[in-house]
Amino acid sequence: MLWLWNVLILLATVVVMEIVAALSHKYIMHGWGWGWHLSHHEPHSGKFELNDLYAVVFAGLAIVLIYVGVQGLWPLQWIGAGMTAYGALYFMVHDGLVHQRWPFRYIPRKGYLKRLYMAHRMHHAVRGREGCVSFGFLYAPPLSKLQAALRERHGRKINEDAATDQPDAARKNSRVK
Repeated sequence: MLWLWNVLILLATVVVMEIVAALSHKYIMHGWGWGWHLSHHEPHSGKFELNDLYAVVFAGLAIVLIYVGVQGLWPLQWIGAGMTAYGALYFMVHDGLVHQRWPFRYIPRKGYLKRLYMAHRMHHAVRGREGCVSFGFLYAPPLSKLQAALRERHGRKINEDAATDQPDAARKNSRVK
């Protein structure tokens, strides 16, 4: 029966991590941690950006929790495993699907994945750290609510190309040339 508790702890941690990540994104990354996160909101040409250090910090914390859990504090290893699972989902959805940092390109045309994709595009529709919408990574509010919030806050001053389903690579290439 212990395996059931382990699975429940892991799954609960994935859910809690979405909340932690959204709050961290809004209040840390777009707050006092903007120095690292700024690199994510500007065009860049390399494979890595300073913002990737946030993933390193969370991965380090997960490793410590797994280690301490294996040493005897049982639930911590499963919390660390849940953080690791969330990190893998984040990497697939945010870095792969949304920002096209993988060698293949896929732009979802309908359903949940399109909603996630478009919500994050709208997050990047604002230049700078103020007035952004949609801070989660695996949950996205309805797109109509995000569009209304952007219009209310910025009118037509938003970065229109970031609010489309055009991938980052295509937008960057069109600016570089």
